[in-house]
Amino acid sequence: MVAISLDKIKMKVIETSPNGVVNNDTLFIFSQYGNIVSAEYGGGKISKGFLVGKNENNKLSFSFCQLHSDGKLDTGISSCELSLTENGKIRLTEHFEWASRDGENGTNVFEEIQPVL
Repeated sequence: MVAISLDKIKMKVIETSPNGVVNNDTLFIFSQYGNIVSAEYGGGKISKGFLVGKNENNKLSFSFCQLHSDGKLDTGISSCELSLTENGKIRLTEHFEWASRDGENGTNVFEEIQPVL
């Protein structure tokens, strides 16, 4: 298995759950140092969002918090798998669970758009 790094990777959502808030207008900019992963994101219904977690053998676990454009604050946790598409782009499949929305969960799929320069 090839270790996939998210350092300096930009991603957008290509699929989202009906109860998801991120969409194709939301841009994620990732950083990775060792196995520590973080990202800032915003766009669409998200004014500002942050995630932090770890990457172990192309499996991520992280916590996120995001401020919506309507002023609502949401938090949650995610477990993710990293893979490569046929054309070599990084794909992240996220299984999220809202901490701020009782019992709600879902799946989002992100895909690399270009490295950050």
